[in-house]
Amino acid sequence: MKRIYKLMIIVLITASCTNQNDPKIQVPVNAKPIALTVSMEKRVSQDNDFAFDLLKKTISSSGETNVFVSPLSVSIALGMAWNGANGATKTEMETAMKMSGMSVADINGYYQIMQSTLPGIDPLTKLSIANSLWYKTGFSVKPDFLKVNSDYFNAYIKELDFSQAWAVDTINNWCSKETNKLIPTIINQIPSNAVMYLMNAVYFKGIWSKQFDKTKTTELTFTNETGNQMNVNMMSMKDTFAYAQTDIAQYLEIPYGNKAFSMTVILPADNITTNDVLNTLTADNWSVALNSLTEQQVTVYLPRFKVTNSFNLNQELQDMGMKLAFTDAADFSNIAAVPLKISYVIHNTYCTVDEEGTEAAAVTSIGIVTSAERQPIIFNVNKPFVFVIREKSTGVILFIGKMGSVDKF
Repeated sequence: MKRIYKLMIIVLITASCTNQNDPKIQVPVNAKPIALTVSMEKRVSQDNDFAFDLLKKTISSSGETNVFVSPLSVSIALGMAWNGANGATKTEMETAMKMSGMSVADINGYYQIMQSTLPGIDPLTKLSIANSLWYKTGFSVKPDFLKVNSDYFNAYIKELDFSQAWAVDTINNWCSKETNKLIPTIINQIPSNAVMYLMNAVYFKGIWSKQFDKTKTTELTFTNETGNQMNVNMMSMKDTFAYAQTDIAQYLEIPYGNKAFSMTVILPADNITTNDVLNTLTADNWSVALNSLTEQQVTVYLPRFKVTNSFNLNQELQDMGMKLAFTDAADFSNIAAVPLKISYVIHNTYCTVDEEGTEAAAVTSIGIVTSAERQPIIFNVNKPFVFVIREKSTGVILFIGKMGSVDKF
């Protein structure tokens, strides 16, 4: 009998009022966890390793001070493409995506349950995950490839005349709609050899379980990774949080809504950089850190911040082992009978963090072309930091980022 760990069904139940004089004020019961088989727990760990690897590679390749990505979005989009790959191309994709020891059914089942359960886990948090598959009018796509993307990824599938000027607008309008207009554009033109686009969009809006008081937000300094100080709007709060400290970093978890989702801020210790922290981050080490969190009273200082990025992930994914997919030697014979390759993997992201909570979005587009309380604890985020947005019961990471510099927002 398969071992079932935790059942995640979220029920919003009327609880005792925080204000006995106002019966309208109700608090939600904490989220109950999602059901995961052993194989799916393994896949979550693999996807988290992919998340840390993707962030490190993107930081290294982009040279950007602030880097924010949605590994879940990239993983889902690549999962759609992976179902069309064969031979060595498929094996390399599995290496890059850390899919060792997993069956096709397990992998597709994982993507299906993440997309079907995560959006409903917290009635107070808005999360949407959407997929689409656009293919050129007249291009013959194998029915099995369309079926797997429909059945497991719930993809919106549309044949589109790529030669028409409005085709770009049609695809971009889908992205804008699925990200609440935060990411209005993902493509600027459609090249003549393009035959398909595989897309994933993730939108997240979470309200802190305990919101920061705007009247306590003050202008303070933030020392960026070059050593320069800048003025930022620093939020503050003293309350009970899940907290841990090691020689490398302080860890603080700030929950959203019914606590199904949270942001974990990782603040490097003195003389430790964000790169030092990232170099130690693996799925196993991450699990150890989370298990060490305990409820403590903490005074938190966190800057309001905003970050937007646009990345071409071709080089990062090749560095992670996925090389053939971008070459004329690619084998995507499960998509169509003609030779195909990935022309690019574009990843656009958006994130704002303020006193109320967090709003974040990501779109991943894969272009397919022919080939080819105790002592007061101070958690003062006044220097570069790493942050992770995850669903807590499964552990899946939705977004992860590094802020090397914060502008006044």
